[in-house]
Amino acid sequence: MQETLKNWLNGAVPHMVELQKLLTAHPAIAPESGGSGEGRKADALVGWLRAHTPFIVETFPVKDERVPEGVRPNVLATLPGKDRSRAFWVLTHLDVVPPGDLSQWNTDPFALLEKEGRLYGRGTEDNQQGMVSSIFAALALTEQNLIPPMDVKLLFVADEEVGSTYGIKALLKEYPNLFGRADSFLVPDGGSPDGSIIEIAEKSLLWVKFIVEGKQVHASLPHLGKNAFLAGCDLVLRLAKGLSTRYPEKDPIFDPPLSTFSPTKKEANVPNVNTIPGIDIFYFDCRVLPRYPLDDVLITMDSLAREIEKEYGVTVKREILQKNESAATPSSSTLVKNLKTVLREVRGIEGKEVGIGGNTVGVFLRQKGWDTVVWSTIEERAHMPNEYCVIDNMVKDALVMAQLMLFTDL
Repeated sequence: MQETLKNWLNGAVPHMVELQKLLTAHPAIAPESGGSGEGRKADALVGWLRAHTPFIVETFPVKDERVPEGVRPNVLATLPGKDRSRAFWVLTHLDVVPPGDLSQWNTDPFALLEKEGRLYGRGTEDNQQGMVSSIFAALALTEQNLIPPMDVKLLFVADEEVGSTYGIKALLKEYPNLFGRADSFLVPDGGSPDGSIIEIAEKSLLWVKFIVEGKQVHASLPHLGKNAFLAGCDLVLRLAKGLSTRYPEKDPIFDPPLSTFSPTKKEANVPNVNTIPGIDIFYFDCRVLPRYPLDDVLITMDSLAREIEKEYGVTVKREILQKNESAATPSSSTLVKNLKTVLREVRGIEGKEVGIGGNTVGVFLRQKGWDTVVWSTIEERAHMPNEYCVIDNMVKDALVMAQLMLFTDL
């Protein structure tokens, strides 16, 4: 059966390329990034699915008045299984990031170019490779008249690149009956060039904006003011050192194995040299091991801020920009074991469980208690100029997915 599926998928490569071409031609960029959302791309995908597959195709819109359609699209394609009470999900995202500096591209980012076994264009790897692999994996089963033991559900969500507010987070909130308690999830939105990496855990994500307010004065009379910049610099150092000291534990599944607390963005204060700034604004990006509650991290931040207020006579305010508490999928889960088995039998690869510092849609599923793995074979070209997908990776991943869809337990 494996060889039959493999042969069919190899023969379907021209159709995979055509679908990639269709998807690439419809930019799906969030309003926050200067785009108009995923509407046209979702329409193109729905049209293709209804014309070329027997899947049950549904849409789950989420209101967003910033886009022309007034809603952000989430698309679900279902291949019914023998047991309709359970489902194996493959979850990918419709949206892409902007192309960035066009002078760094050798081709039009939104016109697919096939060259030397690669497909060039924005979104071809992130996340259209996983989208196309999942679609043709399920199609391979239907072409061989194979009914999966449980429902296979292919979910294409909006808004992953800028927080998932109108994607998976909204679906979990607004469509609570969409997912079943016995379901499991594969997210092909991360991985490695050899396909061996199985991501089972993500660090918790915390983005915080700090606003230090002092008193602006002439730089020749600094004693009359309260230097917000100086206080802010001291707070940055105390946060970086204090948080690392307070949360020092390591977990070798992650790289790096520690929680990280990084000062990143810094806003301008005064435009001239001879003024003591009365306000200073900066940001921290924190990637925290799941064992540490983020509320505890925030308490530590507040304690350090109070020290600065007392010492410099300033006021420190903070705003939470993102806060995603994470959990892990056990290495002992059936889903992880089955994926490792398929990789060994189909690809001759020994899968390795890891954790990552970034966030995928998987974090929101694990929060709810669902076993979720992030896996694919990728060249890690996401967000780069001249992004590309390796055609062979797309086909091999489809074969792995098709084999997973045939397991009775996931």
